[in-house]
Amino acid sequence: MKWLNLKEAYWLVEGATILGVGGGGDPEQGLRTLKSLLDNGKKLLIVQLDEARQDDLLVSPYYVGTVAKRAATPQKKIVQPFHEAVKTLERVFAKKVGATIPSEIGGGNTSAALAIASELGIPTLDGDLMGRAGPELHQSTVHIFGFSPTPASIVSETGNKVLIESVSSVDDYESIARYISVVSGGHAAVVDTPLNKEQAKKCVIQNTLSLCIELGRVREESAEKGKDPVSAVASKLKNGKVIFRGVVSKYKWEDKSGFLFGEATLQGIGEWRSHIFKSWIKNEHIFAFLDERPYVMPPDLYTFVTPTEAKGITNDELKEGMEVAVIGASAPEVWRTEVGLKLFGPRHFGFDYEYVPFETLAR
Repeated sequence: MKWLNLKEAYWLVEGATILGVGGGGDPEQGLRTLKSLLDNGKKLLIVQLDEARQDDLLVSPYYVGTVAKRAATPQKKIVQPFHEAVKTLERVFAKKVGATIPSEIGGGNTSAALAIASELGIPTLDGDLMGRAGPELHQSTVHIFGFSPTPASIVSETGNKVLIESVSSVDDYESIARYISVVSGGHAAVVDTPLNKEQAKKCVIQNTLSLCIELGRVREESAEKGKDPVSAVASKLKNGKVIFRGVVSKYKWEDKSGFLFGEATLQGIGEWRSHIFKSWIKNEHIFAFLDERPYVMPPDLYTFVTPTEAKGITNDELKEGMEVAVIGASAPEVWRTEVGLKLFGPRHFGFDYEYVPFETLAR
């Protein structure tokens, strides 16, 4: 059990933005929300899964939608969409939610899970259902273990309130949720994946919030001591290493079907000066190429950070002319299973490659 202070909340958002691999929601909004809660006397409590009660109803709150900035903010008809969504599920199950589980790691969505828990006076589990950020509802470990994301409640600030009792497939669930986000101005609040403690033990990737705090702390303290924060952050990730440094020479993207699709090209500098790095993006960085050859394949991760401070860069903030460092790391083993690769591997995203692990491919 850990009560977070403002410094630790800041570290958590910083670390979650790094593991958000370009997506994962808006970290600035996430930090503002957590700071406001602490300033107003609310508590941010993280607990280990073993500390959850046996009969707790555990749910995942998060935003679904594109990571592109809205052209205009729609009129708010529902000020607290997550509260409305939680109330709906509590009526369905005739019991209170006992704790939240982040659906993924990202500056915005991990903060959302902490914030709604704080407002309800309940804890957030030290773990998540992905180990990083990913673009689709397919990328949740519950699908690997055969658990359903429904009943699910989706509420938008524009006034849409939808209860999904069941779905025929994760493909349909993704389409339904994505469509609601599109007609709601680009984003909607989701509370789904109702689990009990025994189910959560199988699918929660544990201690990822503690890892985020550690990444934020190491990043900041390395900079203060005159050490390289980029290498320090990489050293804390599984098989983590700095895999490229360069300048963004080209970045094209479009907001389509509820996603930010794009490709970023980096011209190498320093020891990478004669090389070209390309990233294929679907909200998050998904597939990397070095000199037109596969370099990092999903579900393994790579993230763009600032070259001297190792601050995570979200894809809506990425710009041509930026100098960046790229950190790569291995995905949790659960994603390297046969089912995991069907949901998060190269072919799921339309790339005709057999998966090769990061630690082999990016040697």
